[in-house]
This record gives sequence, C-alpha cells and structure tokens, in this order.
Amino acid sequence: MKNQSVTQHSQKEEKPKKIKKKTPFTKFLYNVFIYSLLILMTIVTIGPFLWLLSTALKSGAENIFAYPPKFIPEQPTLSNFARVMDAFPFWRYLFNSSLVSFVTVILNLVLCSLAAYPLARMKFKGKNIIFILILSTMMIPFQLLMIPIYLLALDLGLNNTYAGVILPHATTAFGIFLIRQAFMTIPYELEESARIDGCNSFQIWLKILMPLVKPSLVTLAIFTFMMSWGDFLWPLIILDDTSMYTLPLGVNALAGSFSSDWRLIAAGSIISILPIIIFFIFMQKYFIGGVMKGAVKG
Repeated sequence: MKNQSVTQHSQKEEKPKKIKKKTPFTKFLYNVFIYSLLILMTIVTIGPFLWLLSTALKSGAENIFAYPPKFIPEQPTLSNFARVMDAFPFWRYLFNSSLVSFVTVILNLVLCSLAAYPLARMKFKGKNIIFILILSTMMIPFQLLMIPIYLLALDLGLNNTYAGVILPHATTAFGIFLIRQAFMTIPYELEESARIDGCNSFQIWLKILMPLVKPSLVTLAIFTFMMSWGDFLWPLIILDDTSMYTLPLGVNALAGSFSSDWRLIAAGSIISILPIIIFFIFMQKYFIGGVMKGAVKG
C-alpha cells in the first residue's frame, strides 16, 4: 500500500503544468503594442528620407523653413532635379561612382571568397590565429588608418586615380568572415567527390563552393555597394581633380560657404540615394538568406 501511495503521489507530481492561454483582450493589447512599435520605427527610419523628398519637390516660392512645417508641397515641381543636373557635371560624377562601386564589389567578392576558402575548408597550423587577427581589424576604425594609407597611396602615385579610391576597400574583414561562415555550412563530401573527379582547389572554389553560397555573396555585394557608393571622406582626401569626383562629393559641392540652396541639395541627395535603393530591391530576395547562413556555423 505504501508503494502504491508513493507511485500515485509521483504521478500527480509528473502531470504537466497547464499553459495559460492568452485572452482575446490580451492578444489585442499585445498586437496594438507591437504594431505601434513597428509604426514608430518605420517613421523614424523613413521619416528623414520622406522629408528630404518633400524639400526636393518644393518650388522656390515656398518657404521650406515655415513653422509649423508643411510636409506636402503646395505646388510640387521636378525643376529642382533638372537644375541639379546642370549645377555640376552630374553624368561624369555618376559614371565615376558607378565605376568605383562596381569594381569595388567585384574585388570584394573575389578576394574575400579566396581568403575565406582556406580558412573554412583547409587544415593548417595557425588557421584560427589568422582568422582571429583578421576579425580583430574590424575593431580598428578606417579613419585611424587614413593617414598611413594616404601616404602609401601618394608614394605609389595613386592620388587622383580610380585605383586610389578603390584599393583601400578592395577587401574587408567582414566580407571574409561572412563568406567563411557560408563555406563552413557546405558538406565536405561535395569537396571530396570533386577531388575524386580530378578537380583542384581552385576549381572546387569556383565551380562547387561559389554557386552554393550565392545568397551570402549577394549580401556582401549589397553591403559593399552601399559602403562604396556612399563613401565621402576617403574620395575627398585622395582626389584633388574635380573631374574624378564621385556623386557624394558633387552633392557636397552644392553647399556654399555662406548660403545654400537646400532644395537643390535635397534633389541631389535623392538622386544619389536612388541607385542604392534600386540595387537593394533587385537583390533583396537573397539578402536575408545570406545573413542567416553567415550565422549558422562558427
């Protein structure tokens, strides 16, 4: 009898606890809180961009500093966008930015993946130490390295050249980390099968691994394009020839020392942002997959 009572007592203790279900009112309050938070974050994120667009669409007769502020223009006009293209060599600067960004993206995809391949797929002494040293460079701001890089660029004759703008950003520690993590998710059996078929390391990297990490490559391309297209400080330092200026430098030139046409600056800023938005729209379907793949295995 004593054993039976102990057994019954233990069975009572092992009964799972009932999970309290949320009432409809609780769910409603939760949804209100979540959506309110999302709306607030959306306003904070796209609010400045929408205000910039509003300023670019306002005519010269409208006071952009009016109080209370008017978000919707009274007489929307596109004349500011036409004027900004005549205010500086727009097409030349657009070409410079496009060339610099395109080449920087290509170099990052190639060099970062080549550096990531041995760190992810090969076994050699000091591999982890090398990887840690590469990651540690992410803690050093680029501004701290600008002076030595600038002096090196001058010694190599890279000032006022496309190479001088591109090469300092040709590879990044973040890119190596991202592609390495993606490579580590690929089964080693694929590589072994390729070696049995006679493929060397370069062929495995190019024909086996690279197609399988396409989402991560697109993610790296998006980050690199955004960084290169919006880079302002380094081109400003390395370029003296105005014909070599990129689009951000051209927009900055619209600001005068004593007065500025903010409608013109807003229109130029909108135009300079559009390529980034368009690039992201076309690549966004790979973006989330690439970021998640980089966080799967470390």
